[in-house]
Amino acid sequence: MAPPHDFPLLPPGFRFGTSTASYQIEGAVAEDGRGPSIWDTFTAEPGRVADGSTGAVACDHYHRVEEDVALMKQLGTGGYRFSIAWPRIQPTGRGPANEKGLAFYDRLIDTLLANDQQPMVTLYHWDLPQALEDDGGWLNRDTVDRFAEYAAIVGERFADRVEHWIPVNEPNVASLLGYGMGTHAPGKALLFDCLPAAHHLLLAHGRAAIELRRAGATSIGCANNHAPIWPASEDDADVGMSKIFDALWNGMFLEPMLLGRYPADLMPLFEEVMTDGDLATIRQPLDFYGVNYYNPMKIAAAGEDSDVPFEFREVVGYPTTDFGWPIVPDALREWLVMFRARFRAALPPIMITESGCSYGMGPDEDGVVDDQPRIDYLRSHVNAVSEAIQRGVDVRGYYCWSLMDNFEWAEGYTQRFGLVHVDYETQRRTPKRSFEWYAEMIKAQPQHL
Repeated sequence: MAPPHDFPLLPPGFRFGTSTASYQIEGAVAEDGRGPSIWDTFTAEPGRVADGSTGAVACDHYHRVEEDVALMKQLGTGGYRFSIAWPRIQPTGRGPANEKGLAFYDRLIDTLLANDQQPMVTLYHWDLPQALEDDGGWLNRDTVDRFAEYAAIVGERFADRVEHWIPVNEPNVASLLGYGMGTHAPGKALLFDCLPAAHHLLLAHGRAAIELRRAGATSIGCANNHAPIWPASEDDADVGMSKIFDALWNGMFLEPMLLGRYPADLMPLFEEVMTDGDLATIRQPLDFYGVNYYNPMKIAAAGEDSDVPFEFREVVGYPTTDFGWPIVPDALREWLVMFRARFRAALPPIMITESGCSYGMGPDEDGVVDDQPRIDYLRSHVNAVSEAIQRGVDVRGYYCWSLMDNFEWAEGYTQRFGLVHVDYETQRRTPKRSFEWYAEMIKAQPQHL
């Protein structure tokens, strides 16, 4: 293990945590009244998931709460970000709450608090009740009303014990990949006709924030996936298209939340779906701004025969994870510094609500999972956050994705992001060397000395 002086040091009170999502770890998809979600439907369709797998069992977290929270206690983190499965609370997305579903999260939250883990709860991490998708899903404005009702139920039950709330995880991914490109559930490839889903997810964020505050929630934020967008060349077409894609991926979600408007170039695309007051509803006061960061993206102008005007190019010159994603910690620092410079007073304190990497190492003959590349990744990205703080950016926490290996959406079980290795046959948990490193880094922080 590295000597303490090699660890990144963050200000006193900085929160280190881990993150997960319900469909990725819980399993138990047909137990205790849970209804089907769009991911249950999507994974049942041949060819949708790389290895043909589903989240039906996943990490069996539903039956292993005590064991998994004990790992967090051992890790020494101060917070745990998880999501509530909407179909456990309302199996069809409407109507009275399912008491057994609420009871599961009661037990999880109480177990977390008993082990010094402050809950950060995401209401929607992509597992929409299938019954609502059958009525149009996020393309249907009525789903926003249903989400507000769900938020009210959950807020009333848990607001007294939950430190932080996030209404919607990565609305850009949910809308653009789920309804635009079709690579995520519900698998609709509507291209630019997916934008009503984006607007409704933002509206759902605002409506849920209102309901949570009404229920007594004191800290509400977001978890938006942000990436620096780099042009593929200095050609005017590539530069211009990279700016348009930046507006789609980043600006379309952060500007409504922070400024109450869409990027000017995109505003005409939303005129038909918006009604008076929508942008004011979306722009709820935020107590923190959550950034999910993984990598920059390189964009070029597409050829004339392309369905979309942009195309993705490989970011070369950097090492990559097993997912093929480029490792560019400096891009995280630059993003944070530019974010603060651009928004200043409109920007609340920042939390890194997800940051992590996929490496597939498993236990060796001695049971050791030697994932040194993950240690290097975490060290460099926590260092990037530390440097941003030194540059005046108010970052309050870093939540590592993920606590444990899990079902990685369309990649199935082929990508491992965890600090803890999961043997999916036996459900055996094995803390990796990165787990030990993260624990030692937390112990080295000023508040622990």
